[in-house]
Amino acid sequence: MKVRFQADANLDPDIGLGLRRRDPSIDYRLALGVIPDGMLDPDVLGLAAEDGRVLVTNDLRMPKHFAGFVAVRDSPGLLLVPPRMSTGETIEGLFLCWLSWTAEEMRNQVRWLPR
Repeated sequence: MKVRFQADANLDPDIGLGLRRRDPSIDYRLALGVIPDGMLDPDVLGLAAEDGRVLVTNDLRMPKHFAGFVAVRDSPGLLLVPPRMSTGETIEGLFLCWLSWTAEEMRNQVRWLPR
């Protein structure tokens, strides 16, 4: 089964647009309209998990919350984008992840987006 992505509110929406241009079948959901302003990180992880989506973020505090989250329930995974990575590099990295990883391989895993 292919990985499904949930963008965190801190990611540029252009990433989703670029991914859809690369391949319209990529399931990448933007934060807009899904993650309310001010939602706490553990709740964002729960929202992504409920929909079977790997959370994509550049929030380096998220792995701490993720460790607590997976201690009590399963997660589709967490994918960290290096904060200084460009939009184009992020699109290419996500495309590579989508091509290479299965949802099962990401379950309860924290991974860095490859460059």
